Amino acid sequence: MTIALWVVGGAAVFVALVALSMRWGHAKPVIHDTAGKVMLVTGANSGVGLATAIALARGGGTVVITTRSEEKADRAVARIRDASGNDDVHSVLLDLSSLDSVRRAAAGVLERFNRLDVLVNNAGAVNSRRLLTDDGFEMSMGANHLGPFLFTELLTPLLVRSAPARIVNVSSNAHAVADLRLDDLSWEQRPYAQMAAYGASKLANILHANELARRLADQGVTANSAHPGAIGSSFGTGSGTSRGWRIVFRLGRPFMATPDHGAATPVKLAVDPETAGVTGQYWSRSRPRTTSEEARDVELARALWDRSAELVGLS
Repeated sequence: MTIALWVVGGAAVFVALVALSMRWGHAKPVIHDTAGKVMLVTGANSGVGLATAIALARGGGTVVITTRSEEKADRAVARIRDASGNDDVHSVLLDLSSLDSVRRAAAGVLERFNRLDVLVNNAGAVNSRRLLTDDGFEMSMGANHLGPFLFTELLTPLLVRSAPARIVNVSSNAHAVADLRLDDLSWEQRPYAQMAAYGASKLANILHANELARRLADQGVTANSAHPGAIGSSFGTGSGTSRGWRIVFRLGRPFMATPDHGAATPVKLAVDPETAGVTGQYWSRSRPRTTSEEARDVELARALWDRSAELVGLS
């Protein structure tokens, strides 16, 4: 009996420590005055993206969200308007796994809005097996990096005209164990591994933000990347994730921070006056953090940019 009690007690302490480590240091987003600003958040129909859009809308500005279907868009827009008390919320259809959809969505934004102060590249997914996008790219790299890369490039002229403006790429600490191979971005030459592919795409997000920061340094546009933390949302529990990882995500959800907590860092980088001049940094729990050595590789960032531009058809 005594041994059993020790085991149960030890397990309880372990769970409590895990819970504290996941929740510690998280705070909900601080609401800032965003009146007059136009702010776009991709993948804002649920989770951190939805929470980010709500926080930005509460500041009084114009919020534009992207979703992959009109049904999701209508539900998300209604939720954001209701939660924020701000009716100036709009949607654009965008499927980041399709470059044609990316181009149409960017054209729609440019047609409907004459300025863009904030772009939050939030949308992302993890896949249990090697899937291909409409354009033949591995899905994680295609939808998590190449789609956002093209979307950002097409909107950059509007961001520059609206300067000072900000770009935030939502990344992940999974980048730290990634192996990014520019000659095999679609995992054709090596066995596919779910979290390795996801981590590589998140590393690409950081490198993309760093290179944006360098290229836009004298044009009034900042670019940073953010890790929202271990968040108890629907991320990682869909059919695209392996059964084992779905179990891990679901079991861990009660001990994770909420999407509201996860939105705090992207919101801080997007609109907080304190971060107005911050660029080329990686933040988590509303503070700058150190990335992996690979994520700080300037030459790799430039090479990834060139390779990405080639793949998406940019000169």
